[in-house]
Amino acid sequence: MFHSILILFSLLIFLYVFISTCYLFILALGGTIVKGEQFTVNPVKKKIAVIVPTYKEDHIIPDTAQKAARHDYPQEFFSIMVVADDLQPDTIQTLRQIPVETLEVSERMKSRSINRALEELSDRSFDIVMILDADNIMADGCLEKVNDAFHNGYKAVQCHRTAKNKHTTVALLDAISEEININLFRRGPANLGLSAAPIGSGMAFDFELIKEIFSSEEILNNPGEDREIDLELMKRKIKMEFINDALVYDEKVSSTEVFEKQRVRWLEAQVNHVKRFFHSDMNKAPKTALYFNKFFQNLLLPRILFLLLYTIVFILLLIQLILSVRILYPGPGWWLASIFLYGMTLLISIPSIYYSRETFKALLHVPVMMLSMVKALLKIKKNRKEFLHTPKSFTK
Repeated sequence: MFHSILILFSLLIFLYVFISTCYLFILALGGTIVKGEQFTVNPVKKKIAVIVPTYKEDHIIPDTAQKAARHDYPQEFFSIMVVADDLQPDTIQTLRQIPVETLEVSERMKSRSINRALEELSDRSFDIVMILDADNIMADGCLEKVNDAFHNGYKAVQCHRTAKNKHTTVALLDAISEEININLFRRGPANLGLSAAPIGSGMAFDFELIKEIFSSEEILNNPGEDREIDLELMKRKIKMEFINDALVYDEKVSSTEVFEKQRVRWLEAQVNHVKRFFHSDMNKAPKTALYFNKFFQNLLLPRILFLLLYTIVFILLLIQLILSVRILYPGPGWWLASIFLYGMTLLISIPSIYYSRETFKALLHVPVMMLSMVKALLKIKKNRKEFLHTPKSFTK
C-alpha cells in the first residue's frame, strides 16, 4: 500500500514539474526566437501622467523625481506626481523645488496611494498613466515608445524593467532573475499573442481603464496590486503589450535579508491570487486563452523553489543509482530530460551579457538564496493587509 502511494505521489510530482517545464520552455522560445512588435516616435503626443508612489524612501526619491522630470518626452505632454507617504518635511520641500507635483498621503499601501493620485488627476485630461517605483529611472525614449504603443491601440503596456545595480552577489543574481522573468512572463507571452504580466512598475495604462481598476475594493486592500491588475485586464479580455526596448532601470535587492522579505510579499501575492480565481466575481470571467494562461502561471512554483526541487530530485536519482533502489517514478531518463529542459529554459532566457566570471561566482551563492526562499515560505501570513516595504538606497 505504501509503495503504491509513493509511486502515485512521485508520478503526480513529475507530471506537474514536466508540464510546467514544457510550458516555460515554450515561453522561453517565444521570447528569444519570435520577434515582437516594434515601437518608435509618433508625431502625435498623448498626455501622460507619471505616478511615483513612495513610502519612507527619502534617500532615493529626490534623485528619481529629478531624473523623471528631465525625461526626453515633450515637457508639455507629461507630468510627474510623487505620492509621498510618510516622507520627511525636508524631502517634501526638495521635491517641490525640483519641481514635481507632490501629493502627501498616509496610506501605507501602494494601491491606495496610486488610487489617491488617480483621484487627484481625474479632471486633468490625461490619456495615459505610467506607474514607477521610487527607485525607477526611465531610459531615453521610454515614454515615446509607450505613446506609440497607445497610438497602435494598446490600453496596457509593460516596459522592460532592468537592473540599475549589480554591485553585490545578491543584486547580480536578482538582476539575472529579473531578465529571466522578463523573457518567460513578459516578452515570451506577448510575442506569442498572449498577455504580458505586469511587474508592478514601469507599466502604463489607459487613464480611464486604470482608474476603473483602482476603484475596486479588491485592489485597494491588496498588497499584490500588480497581480490584481493582471486579473482585471484578463477579465476585460485586454492584452498587455510588452515593449522590449522601452527600458526602466530598477534597483535590485542587495542582501539576503531584503531578498527574503521581498519574496515573502511575492509568495503571499501568488497564494492569494490562486484563491482569487475561485471568488464569485471570477465566475463571469471569459474562459479564453488569456484566462487559462494566467491561471496556470499562478500555479507555477517560484524559480528558486523549482531549482530546489530539481536539486532534491537529482540527489534522489544518485541515491537510486548507488543503492540500486527505486525511489522516483517514472524512470531516471524522464526526470533527467525534465531537468535538462528546465536548464535550457533558463540558459536561453539569460542575456549574453551575464555570461561572465562574476556570474559563475555568484551562482555559488544560490544555495543561500534557496534557504532564504524556504524561510520566506515559512513566514507567509494569511490575508495580510499591510504592504511589506523593501528598502531601497542605490542612486547611481
